Amino acid sequence: MAVAADGSAVPNPLISFAESQGGRNLLLMLGAAIVIAVMAGVWMWSQQPDYRVLFSNFTDRDGGAIVTQLQQMNVPYKFAEGGGAILVPADQVHDARLRIAAMGLPKGGNVGFELMENQKLGVSQFLEQVNFQRALEGELARSVQSIGAVESARVHLAMPKASVFVRDQQKPTASVVLNLNPGRSLSEQQVSAIVHLVASSVPDLPPGNISVIDQNGNLLSDTSKAAKATGLDPTQLKYIQEVQQNIVRRIESIITPIVGPNNVRAEATADIDFSTSEQAAETYKPNSPPNQSTMRSQQSSESQGSNPGAGGVPGALSNQPAANATAPINPPAPAPAPAAGQGVSTGATATAAVPSQKDMTVNYEVDKTVRYVQQPMGGVKRISVAVVVNYKQVTDKAGKVTATPLTEAERVQITDLVKEAMGFNKDRGDTLNVVNSAFAGVPKEVFPEVPIWKRPEMIQLAKELGKYLLGGIALLYLFFGVLRPMLKKFNTPQPKIRAVVDDEDDEAETPEMRAMHAAERTTEVPAESASMAYQQNLDLAKQLAKDDPKVVANIVKNWVSGNE
Repeated sequence: MAVAADGSAVPNPLISFAESQGGRNLLLMLGAAIVIAVMAGVWMWSQQPDYRVLFSNFTDRDGGAIVTQLQQMNVPYKFAEGGGAILVPADQVHDARLRIAAMGLPKGGNVGFELMENQKLGVSQFLEQVNFQRALEGELARSVQSIGAVESARVHLAMPKASVFVRDQQKPTASVVLNLNPGRSLSEQQVSAIVHLVASSVPDLPPGNISVIDQNGNLLSDTSKAAKATGLDPTQLKYIQEVQQNIVRRIESIITPIVGPNNVRAEATADIDFSTSEQAAETYKPNSPPNQSTMRSQQSSESQGSNPGAGGVPGALSNQPAANATAPINPPAPAPAPAAGQGVSTGATATAAVPSQKDMTVNYEVDKTVRYVQQPMGGVKRISVAVVVNYKQVTDKAGKVTATPLTEAERVQITDLVKEAMGFNKDRGDTLNVVNSAFAGVPKEVFPEVPIWKRPEMIQLAKELGKYLLGGIALLYLFFGVLRPMLKKFNTPQPKIRAVVDDEDDEAETPEMRAMHAAERTTEVPAESASMAYQQNLDLAKQLAKDDPKVVANIVKNWVSGNE
């Protein structure tokens, strides 16, 4: 407190304003406002929503469009993972995602056939063709990206200009660049599916003109090495696997009801013949007997000559009559008949009186068989099957389970069933091996039990509860410890305290004088505070009498003597 020239104390205006009733009320109101603001901040912090991922792995253009739509929808958002993901409150994720998807976002960086919707008036035919090609590339890229292992894709089409001349016509080509997800790869069947997808989407595009490349620069569509190594294409390999799996499935389905589930294992190996062959055979059989043969054609001719004059050697012998006919004892063997299909020629001998000639040709049908055999590919050449059957489980009267091997009759029964299920053919060279053995139990992996306080769900729950509990404690402390006492002081009038003297005067005061000043401070109040509660003054006087009764006695003595 400042001191004037005459030794009197000069009050500080700020302190005087603070000690006044209006200043005290203003300070109390300001403090209450600050406390209420802090309480509101604590409440908002405790009620902060949990954010979830709305979209991730989007392009910059799609990200800007998504943020613009969220601002128009008044949906709070924030970025995470270095700007690679947009987060929104958990209770608005699905609604915001559906509303944004209805607007065609995110587009994924590929422009599809929506490019054709923004055609300008007066666009040339060349630009229309370019836009159509871009739209087709974008649609193909979107289709390829729908495969689970593909993160992103780009498709490049080289479509030559159509020509009316056949020798100048060129086939289109295509290139597909794939960016696979980390740790994922594509099988040969999936690569073949991508190739056929692109080939089926572009007119006159053969599958051989399509190249598929991954992000590491590996040519995935080059299956010539695998085809040369195995001699089979992916389709044939898949067919073999399907045949083998079908055999195993049939065997297990018919044996499982007998031995129980998980008690039979089967494996099959099928040797498939993918070669195609065509065979044409023409077979000639021996002729049938003559009486059963079929005559195809017959041709005969006969000629009669004129009677010539006398002939022979001149002399008496030639003019003698012929001798009498006699039959020989051993007649000569007849001449063999002519072969089938050959003519029979008869004619007069040299001694015949009249020469003549007769020719006959007979043709018979010849037996012939013509057979054309075409063997399709995919025929089964040989099947090998191995079956393992577990010991049967027998439960005794005491409830103990024991494993016993199958009897010989049961093994024969199972073997016959397997042969019927697999289509066993001994002439084809099929083999079957059925083994009855006890299965080795798979040891169960024992995971250590995680304490309840280390479980992720409990940790998350504890965080949520801790956040609400901390916010509640802070609010209660601010209300009961700060705001409520300030409101009580604001509503309770305070007595006017007499100005005190300097510190030096306070040190020079006697205990009686300090007690008198204290009594005066408890009794001297302004006019507007004259209605102060009597109980408060009485409590102060009692406390003073209890602390220093001698001083109170002196004050009462002075009051009685009239020397106040």
